[in-house]
Amino acid sequence: MIHEVDEVLRKLLDSGALTGSGINVAFEAPTRDWAARRNGPVVNAYLYDIREDVGRRHGGHVMMRDEQDIVVRRRRPPRWFRLSYLVTAWTKTPQDEHRLLSAVLATLLPRDLLAPAELPASLAALNLSVPLSVAGVQTESRSLAEIWSALGGELKPSLDLVVTVPFPAYPEYEAGPAVTEGATVRLRDTADDASDAKGRSHRPHQVAAARAARKRAANRRTDKW
Repeated sequence: MIHEVDEVLRKLLDSGALTGSGINVAFEAPTRDWAARRNGPVVNAYLYDIREDVGRRHGGHVMMRDEQDIVVRRRRPPRWFRLSYLVTAWTKTPQDEHRLLSAVLATLLPRDLLAPAELPASLAALNLSVPLSVAGVQTESRSLAEIWSALGGELKPSLDLVVTVPFPAYPEYEAGPAVTEGATVRLRDTADDASDAKGRSHRPHQVAAARAARKRAANRRTDKW
């Protein structure tokens, strides 16, 4: 899923205020060696932290239905992970870098929620929207100074971009066949042949109708009082 999130970000950064700008989007670590090798202006989105958003964790099972709305599989709810990116602009002058960061902000700020239709097939199949936040309060344990120190470079203006992504939880379980008939109750004497026993069957729609009738009768009794 992570590489698919990279592609979503690439499309986002190539659109909006950056449409037609010809600015390259890179995901490599912005080290000194990388900066020396780059050619032309670059927006770099470096993935520096991955951790689960435990506040979104849920138990139980999710029902997977077919085109006839019949449950065919069951699986655990997806686990959500926060992917944190360090977004920086690289040009020849600080002024141009600031302009690029402004364009990135203008592009990402309106997109605080990505709909399933905007996501790759594997993410869209979960039918869940993906939250996206930019330049918010940093909640990860690593400070920006520590990140730049680990990269071996000098501190630069940057945007903290966080994409919270659902990951499917495995395994999936096959569901049993759909229930089309209700229970059948048969009563017989122990001395009788079992084949002669007569039974009374209750189908699901009959049960629902009977419950509705009992509810209407109870309401009528309540109205009388």
